[in-house]
Amino acid sequence: MSQMVTNDTASAVLAEPTQTYDVVGGGGVRLHAAEWGNRRGRPILFLHGWSASHVCWAHQLEGPLAEDFRLVAFDNRGHGMSEKPLDPDSYRDSQMWADDLAAVIDQLGLDRPVLVAWSYGGFIVSDYIRAYGEDRVGAVNLVGAAVMMKPPTFDHIGPDFLANAPEASQPDLATNIAAIRRFLDVCTAEPLSPDDWSAALAWNMVVPPAVRGALISREIDSDDVLARMSLPVLVTHGRSDTIVLPSMSEHVLDVCRTARPSWYDGVGHMPFSEDQARFDRELTDLAGAVS
Repeated sequence: MSQMVTNDTASAVLAEPTQTYDVVGGGGVRLHAAEWGNRRGRPILFLHGWSASHVCWAHQLEGPLAEDFRLVAFDNRGHGMSEKPLDPDSYRDSQMWADDLAAVIDQLGLDRPVLVAWSYGGFIVSDYIRAYGEDRVGAVNLVGAAVMMKPPTFDHIGPDFLANAPEASQPDLATNIAAIRRFLDVCTAEPLSPDDWSAALAWNMVVPPAVRGALISREIDSDDVLARMSLPVLVTHGRSDTIVLPSMSEHVLDVCRTARPSWYDGVGHMPFSEDQARFDRELTDLAGAVS
């Protein structure tokens, strides 16, 4: 029988942050950001994925990392507590995404943060570095991260994403609820705990289906950014990921000369939840090495 993925250090309900922010992002879109942890520590900035929320990082934000690091997370445009414009062009312009991340770094005064980018967050980090360079970043942790999206073949995007994302983007509520439930069931190699699963369902359903659809209407190739990266890049990926395939990270490792791998056997698309202890330890090492 499968064992549930559990976590003893934090609950799925995120504790109140030490501070919250309204950040003015690209095109004037209002972004919700918040922080936890040690304000005097090295900043770590968490970027969530498609149809998610900053709450996905709950175990990191109030776990052991909070003792040493300034932990900041924000909701992407269209997600969580951030503003949700319904115009598809608000999500198709790479400069908008770059401006969002730049605004969070600038307006919160983050000194060379470590960027932790899960899934769709890989696109956002690439958008930012293409537009603004890497001088204001200390290191990057790509976590099951996507760096290319090339319809109609969708190279390196997993079958369990392609099977569920279109219906999750439909306006009919019953249809997109069913699709998101299926999507959550295949995000991890073993089932999430009931609390974590229900929290994930809630943060997904806050995202308008039109936003989900707009996010996957982009055509993206980040090889130009990856090929010139000089920052340390930790590539974290579950070997059993069927949302973003391990071949995506193999591609990153081939193109980016500063990238090094961390493969998780028996883990799916959420290594930060499926093996929190190892994930936090490796992130601590990455952040600790930033000068």
